[in-house]
Amino acid sequence: MRLLHQPADSLGHDLTYDDVFMVPAHSAVGSRYDVDLATPDDTGATIPVVVANMTAIAGKRMAETVARRGGLTVIPQDIPIDVVREVVSFVKARHVVHDTPIELAPTQTVAEALSLIPKRAHRAAVVTEGGSPVGVVAEQDCADVDRFAQVRDVMTPPLVTVAADTSPREAFDRLDATAHAALAVAVDAEGRLVGVLTRIGALRATLYRPAVDAAGGLRIAAAIGVNGDVAAKAAALVDAGVDCLVIDTAHGHQDRMLDALRAVRALDPGVPVVAGNVVSRDGTEALVQAGADIVKVGVGPGAMCTTRMMTGVGRPQFSAVLDCAEAARELGKHVWADGGVRHPRDVALALAAGASSVMIGSWFAGTHESPGDLLHDADGRAFKRSFGMASARAVASRTAGESAFDRARKGLYEEGISSSRMYLDPERPGVEDLLDQICSGVRSACTYAGATTLAELHERAVIGVQSAAGFHEGRPLSSSW
Repeated sequence: MRLLHQPADSLGHDLTYDDVFMVPAHSAVGSRYDVDLATPDDTGATIPVVVANMTAIAGKRMAETVARRGGLTVIPQDIPIDVVREVVSFVKARHVVHDTPIELAPTQTVAEALSLIPKRAHRAAVVTEGGSPVGVVAEQDCADVDRFAQVRDVMTPPLVTVAADTSPREAFDRLDATAHAALAVAVDAEGRLVGVLTRIGALRATLYRPAVDAAGGLRIAAAIGVNGDVAAKAAALVDAGVDCLVIDTAHGHQDRMLDALRAVRALDPGVPVVAGNVVSRDGTEALVQAGADIVKVGVGPGAMCTTRMMTGVGRPQFSAVLDCAEAARELGKHVWADGGVRHPRDVALALAAGASSVMIGSWFAGTHESPGDLLHDADGRAFKRSFGMASARAVASRTAGESAFDRARKGLYEEGISSSRMYLDPERPGVEDLLDQICSGVRSACTYAGATTLAELHERAVIGVQSAAGFHEGRPLSSSW
């Protein structure tokens, strides 16, 4: 990557994503579909997207869905190891093409159906008997129905049933030829329910490659902190089957992190080790030398983070990624750009700056797949609650096993937002909708740069610096001026 007109070190100030733009170059790339978005950092991801290890965002539904499209989800460090084992086992057992359905027994109530259906973007549940599908229940089937009625009274028979090994193209054609069929129900040779596939899900299965391990299971990562017996925690996570370890603390350039990294590296875990967060060359070099394969870059750019306002500490994210990626590359390692992305352009610019993947948190909080219940405000708009991992809410959860005195002391110094409404975009209510938007933008950015891989994007990208008016000029208008 090169900076238009002047070298990066002559600017005299740091830049964030809004401050820069990419200049189009000669391209021999004929189509966005010719671009390979696989990451070069040995995590096995086929798109450069990582879901941040935030309790309000990274759960098993998110992990399954994102891995099916090629990304990686990091389970938060606050989750007990026995729960992590269950989550990893669940995700590894999911089908790589078919979405996991919500299953209901015929005698369950409409109220139960309505409470579960919003947890999946396909917005339906499958009614089963003895493991075999006998009906489908969608939200519209439950409208104006007594909430204590049983779902067998409102379900409709599956209109399209396919074998589990049916190709996505064939499933799409079957759905397209069947009027009013919202989804295809996939079954095994014995007729037992395997999963479901919508029209758009079938299309996505032809556009994305799932992130899978050597055994064909979907990939998943997990985080640990820098306190306590870090080596034992890391060993337990590896034993549980995680595909990537993330050692996470707000200030990564400190002795506790370096000690934790050395302890984990001494285990020879056999999976990539990520550590952070830092924003400087010195911090990046220190973490790599202590054993990190990937360095997590970003202090304060996240939507739920108040670090910069509370402490004045941080660094504009584009310059931080650019600097740290160069330092890591010189040592044969990689960086993840963590936080600060609000548009697909930001993801493309982070990758152009040298990141191998981009970690996203709050942007994914307002989706069907994030943990938590779907709520509605007074105007009927759907939202979910999110919170920062240094907030009072997160600290209270993390210190639940400590004494009341210690918890109270730590509660005095929390940072971050404890409760924020993250509204679902009616046009993009699922995380896959957002992945479509992001990957479309990144693929297009690659074609503008004449790049077919992320490595070529970084090599070929020409970046310019713009004023606030320049950024505003590029924003679309929803109505005339």
